[in-house]
Amino acid sequence: MPEALSNAAARFVDSLKVNSISKAVRRGRSVVIKRRHVYSEQLTELANVYFRIAGLPIRFWTKVQDWQRWEVGCFKMLNDDRFRASRLRNNAICIDQLPGESLWEHLNRHTLSRQMVEAAGLEFRRAHQFRSKEFRGAWSHGDAAMANVIYDEKSNRARLIDFEIVHDKALPAISRHADDLLIFMLDLIAGAPGRQWLPLTLAFLNAYGNAPVIAQLTRQLAPPSGMAWIWWGVRTSFANPAKIRERMAKLRDLTSHLNHYRAVAAARVRQRRRASITCQAISAGMPRPISRARQTRDRAKAPSPEMPSKLPTTR
Repeated sequence: MPEALSNAAARFVDSLKVNSISKAVRRGRSVVIKRRHVYSEQLTELANVYFRIAGLPIRFWTKVQDWQRWEVGCFKMLNDDRFRASRLRNNAICIDQLPGESLWEHLNRHTLSRQMVEAAGLEFRRAHQFRSKEFRGAWSHGDAAMANVIYDEKSNRARLIDFEIVHDKALPAISRHADDLLIFMLDLIAGAPGRQWLPLTLAFLNAYGNAPVIAQLTRQLAPPSGMAWIWWGVRTSFANPAKIRERMAKLRDLTSHLNHYRAVAAARVRQRRRASITCQAISAGMPRPISRARQTRDRAKAPSPEMPSKLPTTR
């Protein structure tokens, strides 16, 4: 896509944002105020219509109260060890500002490192272990782009933010988790330099380390068709579609081989630990046939009781 058209599309997407974000200091704490626009309900409903038509398994929270409850709840669930979040009047929420910068900023500044994506993989694995009443199962993000992953260099810790979009509840947890990984990796596939995108992507997946989810991700590593391409254009910052297809095909081939090797290794471990099928229960003191044969041979070779084993001694 020509640069001018790409910039125009990006500006159009920015104009569709349903929130305004500002920073403030409250009671000595740096906070972020996130407020819904007055026209947000109509805009999110329109976006959800597009998601359904395009076959995308995500949706916006349309009602302000539902969005506030979900956003604050997710933030507390993932970051309640040190940081706070609360609802405000006038369609807003207040959350503590997390230390660090987004991985999207690091990607654009060419400062993204292996250590950063590994921290992100560990955080995704931790987050996917939480349970959610909304899903009646494992939690998932729904909009896990690199812009929504904050990395703190001092603690080498990544944290997730921005829970505006949610997965379809009918989608299985393993598919939702694979979609989170895919959305994160799309930024790497589209924006990382040629020599870095694959090592960084594999480092992220290795840190995540959940083999069944990665196997599901391999099946989902396919460019969409039809209207879904518009959303993928947004996800990939309107990068060259040919480059996206080529890199996804290469990654799909590598992950399928990795999944095969993991399955073979796991099978070997299980086989080594498997109990012998020739074992049978026996009663105490009952010799095996091989033991009975050995005893028979020993008795045959033993000297007769009438024959002393040594000559009598004389004085």
